[in-house]
Amino acid sequence: MNLRGIVAVSGRPGLFKLVGQNKVGYILESLDAQKTKIVANITNTKLASLEDITVYGEDEEIKLADIFAKISAKGSTPDLKGDLRAFFLEVAPNHDQEKVYASDMKKIITWYNLLKDLPLFTEETPETPGTAAEVKLSEEKAAADKKPKATAKAASGAKATTKTSAPAKKASMTSKKGV
Repeated sequence: MNLRGIVAVSGRPGLFKLVGQNKVGYILESLDAQKTKIVANITNTKLASLEDITVYGEDEEIKLADIFAKISAKGSTPDLKGDLRAFFLEVAPNHDQEKVYASDMKKIITWYNLLKDLPLFTEETPETPGTAAEVKLSEEKAAADKKPKATAKAASGAKATTKTSAPAKKASMTSKKGV
């Protein structure tokens, strides 16, 4: 199952395919019938790659691709209005029942229903890193994961260095008359 380049966008329903990148943000194409294209601003939009999403497990985290494979092997999905706990215990038997909410289960089943008919659902994940936008997105995620660790290291250092600033310069203002 190839989930590379498929993202969920915060604040927007559905799934999107990462098409490219420009100065402002990522160019995304919806996976529904309309195929609308949007530009997700880098500064205020959060993207989650389905390839990287995991579900809380009791022992270890469960990859979303593994859950999709088990749902596919099962053959059918339950009605989203009913209780999904029993179904989810079958497809993800070791998930943490306290941390995985019913809304998460609904979202995963909705995503599966969107993806099951697409050709990427049956193809294997390539070993290549992906398009330039996908590589950039994964690098930004890695950098964001490393940032808190780096600041924690700096905070635990012996002495913090302080930068002294020069006194502010007085602005020389001339009047319109030149006086």
